[in-house]
Amino acid sequence: MTRLSAAFAKGRPALVTFVTGGDPTPADTAAILDALVEGGADVIELGMPFTDPMADGPAIQLANLRALGAGTKTADILAIAAAFRARHPEVPLVLMGYANPMTIRGADWFAAECAKAGVDGVICVDIPPEEDAELGPALRAAGVSLIRLATPTTDAARLPAVLEGSSGFLYYVSVAGITGMQQAAQASIEEAVARLKASSTIPVAVGFGVRTPDQAAAIARVADGVVVGSALVDLVAKHGQAAAGPVRELTAALSQAVHQSRKEPA
Repeated sequence: MTRLSAAFAKGRPALVTFVTGGDPTPADTAAILDALVEGGADVIELGMPFTDPMADGPAIQLANLRALGAGTKTADILAIAAAFRARHPEVPLVLMGYANPMTIRGADWFAAECAKAGVDGVICVDIPPEEDAELGPALRAAGVSLIRLATPTTDAARLPAVLEGSSGFLYYVSVAGITGMQQAAQASIEEAVARLKASSTIPVAVGFGVRTPDQAAAIARVADGVVVGSALVDLVAKHGQAAAGPVRELTAALSQAVHQSRKEPA
C-alpha cells in the first residue's frame, strides 16, 4: 500500500492541506509543513511557485510572489520535499503546480527528482489529459502518482480521459473558477462526488473555496477527502515567519471536523 492509498484507507475522510513552498521564505516552509502534520493533516500539498498561477486566486497568487521574491527555485522545493520525507516517513506529500517548472528540464528529470525526494504525487494544473505524454509516462515510470483534476464542466464523455492514468486521488475542483474565492453549493458537490465515485475506484477529494471547519465537515460527509489551501495561505501571509502556530491551530480544527464528520451526534 502506498502512502497516498493508506491516507484514504483509515475508515474516515482525509484532510488534504495546501501551502506554497518558499512562502514566506524557503527556510520557513519546514516549520509550516510540520505544523500541518501536527495539526492532523492526512495529505500535504506543496505548491511550486510560478509566475503565472492561472488557477489560483489572490491569496495563492500573492504567496507565489512572496516565494519567488525570496528566491525560491525548483531545487529549493525538491530540497524541502526531501527534508520533509526524512522527518515524516509516512505522511503523503504531493507537489502541485504548473507545467513549465515541471517540464523545462525534461519530464524524466523531474519525475526522477520527485522520486528521489520521496514525493508521492504530482498535480499539474495546466497539462490536460490529452497532453499526458508531456509528463504522465515519466511520473508513472518513476512510481509517482499523477493526480488529475475534474471540474463541474467535466462531462461523462470526457471523464474517462481524465481518469485514464490517474492515481492517488481524483481532485474535484468544485467551482468553475479560481482558488479561494467562492464555494459551490453543497447539493452540487454531493451530485458531482456521487457521479465521480460511480465512474472510478480512486478516492475523490474536493477543493477550491473550502475555508472553515463547518464547510469542510459538510463536504467530508460525502467525499473521501477535503482540500483546504487559501485559508492556510492567508495565515502565512498574515503571520509570516510566525505562521506555524496559527497554521497548526486551523489545521487541528479542520482535521477534527473532517475526521468526525460522519459520526452520529450523541
